[in-house]
Amino acid sequence: MPLEFTGRKIAAILAADVVGYSRLTGADEEGTLRLLRTVRAELIDPSIAANRGRIVKTTGDGVLVEFASVVDAVRTAIDVQRGMVVRNTASAPEKRMEFRIGIHLGDVVVESDGDLMGDAVNIAARLEGIADPGGICLSEDAYRLVRDRMTEEFVDLGDKTLKNIARPMRVYGIVGSGSRREAAVTPTVDNPKSARSGPPRLSLVVLPFANIGGDAEQEYLVDGITESLTTELARLSGAFVIARSTAFTYKGKRVDVKQIGRELNVRYVLEGSVQRGGSRMRVNVQLSDAETGNHLWAERFDKPLADLFDMHDEILGRLASQLGTQLIAIESGRAERAINSDFMDLYFQGMACLNKGSTFDHMAQACGFFERALTLDPGNVEALVGVATANARIGSVVFTEERAARLAAAEASLTKALSLAPDHASAHLCMGYVQLHTDRATQCIAECERALALDRNRADAHGVIGFAKYYAGRGEEAEAHILEALRLSPRDRNAYVWMTWVGIAKLGLGADEEAVAWLRRAIETNRNLPPATHCYLAAALTRLGRLDEAQSALHLGLALDPNFTVLRFQARAPSNNPTFLAQREGIAESMRKAGVPEA
Repeated sequence: MPLEFTGRKIAAILAADVVGYSRLTGADEEGTLRLLRTVRAELIDPSIAANRGRIVKTTGDGVLVEFASVVDAVRTAIDVQRGMVVRNTASAPEKRMEFRIGIHLGDVVVESDGDLMGDAVNIAARLEGIADPGGICLSEDAYRLVRDRMTEEFVDLGDKTLKNIARPMRVYGIVGSGSRREAAVTPTVDNPKSARSGPPRLSLVVLPFANIGGDAEQEYLVDGITESLTTELARLSGAFVIARSTAFTYKGKRVDVKQIGRELNVRYVLEGSVQRGGSRMRVNVQLSDAETGNHLWAERFDKPLADLFDMHDEILGRLASQLGTQLIAIESGRAERAINSDFMDLYFQGMACLNKGSTFDHMAQACGFFERALTLDPGNVEALVGVATANARIGSVVFTEERAARLAAAEASLTKALSLAPDHASAHLCMGYVQLHTDRATQCIAECERALALDRNRADAHGVIGFAKYYAGRGEEAEAHILEALRLSPRDRNAYVWMTWVGIAKLGLGADEEAVAWLRRAIETNRNLPPATHCYLAAALTRLGRLDEAQSALHLGLALDPNFTVLRFQARAPSNNPTFLAQREGIAESMRKAGVPEA
């Protein structure tokens, strides 16, 4: 039955083949075929799957792969080339297997059997043909979509005439991808990214965790933690994480952090160990600077040995959250020292401001950095989400007359971000947060559940769902969600916010003793919290007849914001749910009794 044309679409095409394949098979046919099968099974195919690619066809030593995103195609190419550098270190030069890779974005014709045809496929194949051994060549169309979305450094290789392609094409290479000859390429002056030296920013490898004690039954858990952590850290915006298949080539070997940094061209190396003793399990992790070998951060997780899978998820969630925050803080410090800030410098500085706390000054500074980043790349999703987050916090946490305008600006940025990246977990979470504060609690819950479906370790999504339940008149359900958020990330920078939220929900329900406990816990966690928290505490203490304590709490709150009044509190009701409004009116009355000024 003849194949039929089923349509056209835009796709990122990756073409790869083995350099000198005929020479390798001529010298050792069986060994070469065995090695190629191993490389496919352990490195190439897993990387394609991890980056959501589809193998269109294989042709002996070659492979053609389709991706929905150029970023995913480039990540796969880099995984493969760096993975082969590691594998080839133990091989004699004449036995090393090296790949050439070409990537292009363009229009393809789809056949009924799933095969792809058209110029986009031909161009990718021609780009692969001119790539250096171990190198990657990108068309200008592909380059434009990744240059500001990845931390890799690109080099302009100039216009190239490709066989059977009508016009010369501008071609770009990737510095540090593994090419033997890339060091001989002189970066062009008009490419500022190529002027940078060293590994990409926020680039790291998670080495296989050590199994202390050697219990063979525990090995699957140890490897599982390593593999899952690699996946979670790859979600970090701007991060480049070496694929698991490459990282596991170091399993069981003595490692030199600096050497690994050079071999894989990464800035950071994460090591860890798992030890099981009696009824407890201990996980140790350590982050090191691959350039200097210095230790940057370390953490220990010591947990009762209950359900192994639950424990695995808890450790993973806590570790990914804490490590992500640390890495962004370290990168923002590097960005502050940059002489000429580029997009990523500005992005990391904006993230650092977000992490400092939800004060007006910090959020305004964050907006400034993200807006400057957007002038360099108006459609960048990460910067859009960043500026939306800063605006949403100003509109919800900081008492300002700009509240409605800030929340509207945040929603506009998020709408644009989600049109470009529908599966962006942070964008869904932030949209839920905006909806939380604009009387759309039910939609908020749905958005945050979507964020959790995309990234199960988003502790902040659990926190927002908890407070949305209170706004929706279901305050009795709030605590369970907050406890889940704290389980995943007990030292989270937003922990005090979650504690405040459950304290307010308890106050609304009349559970005043519990409200006092949660609100005091929030204050002890972060003394620099919004003044309203002290007024909530004063209201709860007044209900309990502890008037001296209530006056102390009120004094602190009004000292932080002398303009806080009952009228302002009531004017900012974020929900029209009747149950919520009745509970809020009860809180307002308790604030009056505590001494909060009416107006």
